[in-house]
Amino acid sequence: MSDEPIRVLLADDHPVYRDGLALLLGSIPGIEVAGTAADGAEAVERAADLQPDVVVMDVRMPGLDGIEATRRIAADSPHIGVVVLTMSEEDATLFAAMRAGARGYLVKGANQAEIVRAITAVAHGEAIFGPAVARRVADFFAGPTLAGNPAFPQLTPRELEILSLIAAGRANAQIATALFLSPKTVRNNVSNIFAKLHVADRAEAIVRARQAGLG
Repeated sequence: MSDEPIRVLLADDHPVYRDGLALLLGSIPGIEVAGTAADGAEAVERAADLQPDVVVMDVRMPGLDGIEATRRIAADSPHIGVVVLTMSEEDATLFAAMRAGARGYLVKGANQAEIVRAITAVAHGEAIFGPAVARRVADFFAGPTLAGNPAFPQLTPRELEILSLIAAGRANAQIATALFLSPKTVRNNVSNIFAKLHVADRAEAIVRARQAGLG
């Protein structure tokens, strides 16, 4: 692979950004832009057809979003590395991307060297995150939202994640959007949280969660 260019598929619904990034990457020795996609569904289809080494994936796209597209590509072609390149700096988006199988995560605004470094690392089977993202990953696993939180051992990791967002003042609809879940799934998880914590309502749950350092 070292003698061949890294073949990259770019998926972004903004044509100016997508075309600009394609032009930029195409000018770099050792990288070949194999194709582009304007949404998640097209990204999945083109990844299957082109079999690139790396997909650079936006998150918020019409129709099929980048998280679900990443999940499908990782399931269908696990040898293809996905680098998420997004405007979103929310922890929920970061960890949703990681769970979906992304091996890299950069926030738009990353410079050329950071993007090229991420593509190269992921193409060689490594995982890489931008400096700010890496710090947040470390903070997350050092913080109270880690699965096995001694304050709430009865909650699943997903329930802890939702409880943390409840404690931060998020409504169910906002939680659903942030975690890429259906409203019904969020409602069911919230009901389970209330039952496990033996609380009567959202306000009481928020008090309990904030006392434990969540939110």
